[in-house]
Amino acid sequence: MTEILHTTLLGMKRGLDVSVENAEAVLDAILASEDRKVLVDLLTAWNHKGITEDEIYGFAKVLRARCRRIHGHEDSVDIVGTGGGSQKPFNVSTAAAIVTAAAGLKVAKHGNRAATSRSGAIDVLSALNLEPSLGPASAEMNLRRHGLAFLFAPAFHRLSAKLADARRSLLFPTIFNCIGPLANPANAQYQVIGTWSGDLVPKVANALHRLGTTRSLVVNGSNGLDEISINGTTIAAEVTPDGIRNYELAADSFGLEASSASLARAESIAESALRIRSVLGGEHGPARDMVIANSAAAIFIAGGSASLLEGAEIAADAIDSGKTIEKLDILSAEVAIAA
Repeated sequence: MTEILHTTLLGMKRGLDVSVENAEAVLDAILASEDRKVLVDLLTAWNHKGITEDEIYGFAKVLRARCRRIHGHEDSVDIVGTGGGSQKPFNVSTAAAIVTAAAGLKVAKHGNRAATSRSGAIDVLSALNLEPSLGPASAEMNLRRHGLAFLFAPAFHRLSAKLADARRSLLFPTIFNCIGPLANPANAQYQVIGTWSGDLVPKVANALHRLGTTRSLVVNGSNGLDEISINGTTIAAEVTPDGIRNYELAADSFGLEASSASLARAESIAESALRIRSVLGGEHGPARDMVIANSAAAIFIAGGSASLLEGAEIAADAIDSGKTIEKLDILSAEVAIAA
């Protein structure tokens, strides 16, 4: 295993990629390694070389084959970002997941703790008094009961503590940020996946097409946002079995007004949770518009609306009618009862 890592590291320093055929062996070597320095050196060399479509596809294919599966919920939608974006106003995809579920769609949101940001999807759940699903049984129960499950990635994928430690020590996202969103344990056939870089959109979209999806959208917002932006344009690639359609989105794609300024970065988990609760409670402003845009994309992609504009109307109604805050309160109350 150590020899595989050293050979791979030397190859990456020469600009060589990991082939699809070698992805499983390299992944096994990474997960077996207890040498934090080697892992950091490997991920750093990988970052300098650049991540390829084949690498995303190969590693995601292995993760998909090995994960603990949730069966019978392939019709669910996932809203997930790769992390690593230069902006992180708050956990937009977490808020959008709750809105989308309140709008009547089934949501299987895959996520993890933060590796390259202050607050990952799972981090903010505790601050919202919510609980992630820690295995297929609880996920299936939550999907049946509430139409919403937050899937804690380490409970479904065999990862390693040493790798997590190495990733946290780096100041940049890695291949693992790319492949996590492509390995949803429910095999969600509808996804909105945000990437930290526009260059990654076609790579992730092509890998997703090769892996198979009913209909998904891969996006990168202006200024390095790993979700749909309302401040500038968003690069989008819509993926179906028939191929990939590329286009751009803007605030008016959702019937919203463009924001004149970027939202301030959320400096803590608590701050992100506060913004989410404010939006779900009906507060107007740019944060609400971001959530509506990302929810609208999920609703549209999953077939809950005929257009993004209609999806935005449905998302706004889910908030304004009180359905979204009610959904949050019901989920929160269940955690309190369980405690």
